[in-house]
Amino acid sequence: MVCIASIRDFIARATSLRAFSPSKLGRFRVRVCGRDLDVGPAAYFPHSRRRFQTIPVVKMMVDSGTGSTHLPITAPVQKPVEDAIFENDDLSYGAGTCKSEDRILSYGYYSFTGRRPTMEDFYDIKTTRIQGQTVSLFGVFDGHAGSRAARYLKEHLFDNLLNHPKFMTDTKLAIRETYRKTDSDFLDSKISAFREDGSTACTAILIGNQLFVANVGDSRAVISKGGKAIPLSEDHKPNRSDERQRIEDAGGVVIWAGTWRVNGVLAMSRAFGNRMLKQFVEAEPDIKEEVIDDELELLVLATDGIWDVLTNEGAISLAKTEEAPEIAARKLGEYAYSHGSADNITCIVVRFHHDENDDAVVPTSSPSTSE
Repeated sequence: MVCIASIRDFIARATSLRAFSPSKLGRFRVRVCGRDLDVGPAAYFPHSRRRFQTIPVVKMMVDSGTGSTHLPITAPVQKPVEDAIFENDDLSYGAGTCKSEDRILSYGYYSFTGRRPTMEDFYDIKTTRIQGQTVSLFGVFDGHAGSRAARYLKEHLFDNLLNHPKFMTDTKLAIRETYRKTDSDFLDSKISAFREDGSTACTAILIGNQLFVANVGDSRAVISKGGKAIPLSEDHKPNRSDERQRIEDAGGVVIWAGTWRVNGVLAMSRAFGNRMLKQFVEAEPDIKEEVIDDELELLVLATDGIWDVLTNEGAISLAKTEEAPEIAARKLGEYAYSHGSADNITCIVVRFHHDENDDAVVPTSSPSTSE
C-alpha cells in the first residue's frame, strides 16, 4: 500500500528544488492514487519572512588545568554563536559576522541545509590572545554517513589544539598530533560506537602574521593574494595519484561507482571517523603556511557545497564584490544554491585589514528580513 503522507512529503521535497525564490514555491494540487492532494515545498530558502533572533556572543575560557605544561591562555576565547538561526525538519540556517578586537581582520559565515534533507555541515570560529599575540581559528566540517563526526570536530578540535603544549612553538607538529588524536578520540567515543560517521576538516589558524591551513578531505581553503586566487588546500580524492598509491599500498582499492571511491564506498581519501575504512582513510592533514602581508586580501573556507558549483577564481571574484565578509559569505552560498548545488552549504570569509586607520563599520549580526 502506498502511504499518502509519504507521497505528500516526497512531492513537497521535490518541489522545493524547482525555484530559487520562496515566492515561487507556492502550494498546488496533484492527483495521486485517485486522491487530490494539496502540496507545497517542505522548506523555503533561508530568505523567508520570518525574523531571526539575535543571540549574544559567548565568551569561553580554555582551561589548561592546575600544574599543566600547556600554554597559558591570556585572554578568553571568543566564540561567535550563530547570529541568525532558523531550524525545522528540513532547514538549518546560520549567519553572522564579527571583527577582531585588534581590527586586523573581520569575518563572516553562512551555513544552511540547502537541498539535502538533513544538515551535516558544521563550522567553528575562535579568537583569543596567547603570549601577547592574536590567535584566530576558523574551520568548516562536512559530515557524511551522519552528523556525529562533524559535530564532534566542532566541539573538540580547536579546544584540543589550543591546549597542545607546542601550539605556539611548533604549530605544524601541534596540528598534526591534534588531528590524529581527535580522530582517535572520536572513534573511541560512545557516540561513534557501531557507526560509520565521518567528516572533512578544513581549518585556518592565524598566529600573529602566520597563517596555517590544514586540510583533511574535500572541503577547501582559497586566498586572494595580490589579486589572484591561490588554493591553500588540495582535495583528497581517491583518484589522485598519490592518494591512490597510498590506499593500494595499505591493501585497499579505488573503484569507480558514479565517482571514484575508496573500496567502492567513500568518495574522499582522507577523513575523520569512518571506522571500517580507517586502514585506508586517514585523518593526516596536509598543512600549508602563508605569511600574512599587505597583499593578502581574503580567505575563503568552504565545504564542497560551494566548490561543486564555483571554481577557486569564481569564489574569490564573487567574494570581493562585497566589503562586509558576512554578506560575501551569504552571496557565495546563495550563488551556489541558485546554480544547482545539491549539498549542504557552509562557508567562512575572512577579510584582512592592513590599514590601521580602517574604521569601516562591520555589522555584528546578520540583517533582519522584513515582516
